[in-house]
Amino acid sequence: MHKEIKIVSFEEAAKVIKSGDRVHLHSVALAPQKFINAMCERGRNGEIYDVAIQHLHTEGPAPYADAEFEGIFNLESLFVGANVRKQTQAGYADYIPVFLSETQQLIREGILKVNVAVVQVSVPDKHGYVSLGTSVDATKAAVETADTVVAVINPNVPRAFGDALMPLRYFDVFCEDNTPLIEHHNAPLCDMDIQIGKNVAGLIPDGACLQMGIGGIPNAVLAQLGNHKNLGVHTEMFADGLLPLVYSGVVNGMNKKLDKGKIVAGFLMGTKELYDFVDDNPGVLMMDVAYTNGVGIIKQNPKVCAINSALSIDITGQVCADSIGTRHYSGVGGQIDFTRGASASEGGVPIIAMPSVTGKGVSKITPTLLQGSGVVTTRNNMRWFVTEHGAVNLFGKTLQQRAKAIISVAHPNFREELDQAAFERFGSHYHFVAKKY
Repeated sequence: MHKEIKIVSFEEAAKVIKSGDRVHLHSVALAPQKFINAMCERGRNGEIYDVAIQHLHTEGPAPYADAEFEGIFNLESLFVGANVRKQTQAGYADYIPVFLSETQQLIREGILKVNVAVVQVSVPDKHGYVSLGTSVDATKAAVETADTVVAVINPNVPRAFGDALMPLRYFDVFCEDNTPLIEHHNAPLCDMDIQIGKNVAGLIPDGACLQMGIGGIPNAVLAQLGNHKNLGVHTEMFADGLLPLVYSGVVNGMNKKLDKGKIVAGFLMGTKELYDFVDDNPGVLMMDVAYTNGVGIIKQNPKVCAINSALSIDITGQVCADSIGTRHYSGVGGQIDFTRGASASEGGVPIIAMPSVTGKGVSKITPTLLQGSGVVTTRNNMRWFVTEHGAVNLFGKTLQQRAKAIISVAHPNFREELDQAAFERFGSHYHFVAKKY
């Protein structure tokens, strides 16, 4: 039996929100912009106040985080995206530090009780199912547990498989929208990205199971894997850079033990070509982050290669990936989930890759992390560290050996002062540490 669907306006749908509620918004390309506008209008009119807004990374405008809505909407994001970064750093929005794998746990266990969940979904199929499309992540948990769920039916949302498919009985209020999904276009690769990509690709064996993010470095790595064989994908997200490897047969998932032959992800961010690729594609499973980012799940595939980036690293291997000093820049995300999963995988290769310097030419490798910076990947978790100047394995290295290894892949302009800082930290014996990296 199919649930009867009654379509209401966004203005009507926004009336389900009460003062004091927690509202979960769909993430990434599926942020429900027309609902957001109607919700903000209610706030401007003084109809609601003290409403907690919760989401992971979202694309597009996020007006509820602006100073205008102080006391009306309180953003407690699970990842700080570019659209809410200034507001978070200014204190008008806030951030909840949490591993991506555990975001769904906060929701399911009621620690972050969701009163209203708002999602975009595909057109219902003949069996009465809709799809959460390109973003399942922790949103599925919100849909399952919220008091009220608003579904925005949008024919541009791809019918993705896996945990994305949900029966209509989970949804209470329905709106319609025909707005295309927000697209993300990658910038051209620079020489530094390409060299980092080559250095990382040299660590990836045939038959590896890949986890990667989005941006210059992941795309540069993928561009170097054209001669590899039988690669698989189990990742929190992927973007357009993966598609050429799928079309050429390099990515076929045949070496995976779990979900053999399938691409597994929690969310996507890319162009319409990517969204069309996922639509009605049984070879792609869009899954809950409890599954994509669960260490016990990740490690079951052999040769998991986890490729993540960072903002800075100190000479002992402490990695900061979420903040610049006390200013929050992004979030913890799934870096530790996959670093640990790859470390436990048979033949796994956990990698932190980043440029050695910032766009302004400042060294991202430092004697100590900037005061206030958060340690995302601890020195105990670190394995491979890669810059455009090479790749070094820190696993099993002493502090002094690590310092020499990390400094060896720093920008040449900064190696002398980093070496001096290491000498001052560790003492004269530092000069006698053998170079075994």
